[in-house]
Amino acid sequence: MVRRAAAQRLEFEPAAIYQYPEHLRPLLAGLPSLPGVYTFHGDSETMPLYIGKSINIRSRVMSHFRTADEARMLRQTRHVSFIPTAGELGALLLEAQMIKVQQPLFNKRLRKNRQLCSLHISQNKPTVVFAKELDFSHTPDLFGLYSSRRSALETLQKIADEQHLCLALLGLENLSRNRACFRASLGRCAGACCGKESPEAHHQRLLAALERVRLQCWPWEGAVGVVEKGVNQTQIHIVNNWFYLGSVEDLATATALTSTPKGFDSDGYKILCKPVISGKYPIVTLY
Repeated sequence: MVRRAAAQRLEFEPAAIYQYPEHLRPLLAGLPSLPGVYTFHGDSETMPLYIGKSINIRSRVMSHFRTADEARMLRQTRHVSFIPTAGELGALLLEAQMIKVQQPLFNKRLRKNRQLCSLHISQNKPTVVFAKELDFSHTPDLFGLYSSRRSALETLQKIADEQHLCLALLGLENLSRNRACFRASLGRCAGACCGKESPEAHHQRLLAALERVRLQCWPWEGAVGVVEKGVNQTQIHIVNNWFYLGSVEDLATATALTSTPKGFDSDGYKILCKPVISGKYPIVTLY
């Protein structure tokens, strides 16, 4: 029985059923060794199997062919298409945009999160706020991006544990009047609830702990062009409120990209914030 069970498990292990996708070998000849986005297509005309990005399209696609865990996707693949970009930034932006729009079958990340939230400091107390209700691009004192209210509160709890903050002052538990919290008696709260630490000092320690995840407000009045120069092309990535609107090679055509979606694009923010704020790429202000 043990031997039979082991044999049955082996049948379903990807490595046991993997065969090199010979039917896809001819596609490799046309793949460039350039940065960009590639797409694995199956029989469906509307839903691709997988969308990925790389600084070397050919090399990355070939790596899929050698991966036994992707045998199922490879068996369904009929052809591979690609879109070259000027560099890695353009590839990251285009990949995220295409995944959200096309919802590929085998992509499990970069999906739209409708419960996106953050921690907002108001009147010295953190509260959980949601991107569907607040403009994250222009609201100061937001800290962190979280997939749910629970995730945000778990982060706040972790900071409280690390910094010996008072859960009552953070709004995470109720406190009886004129009494110290339970954690204070255990030495896990510095005592802001019972006068051992001032509320101001407690708040400053909270801000210091949160500072590393502070969200940057959109620093321009409108859209800008982020210039990325590559070996074979130069692209101007049009961005507004951290939303990637598209890429052009000539600013004269940028005016067509004027529609900025509502809400907040967490993927666009994570991709763009550091390189844009650091000045790594030239910025052209637009409309």
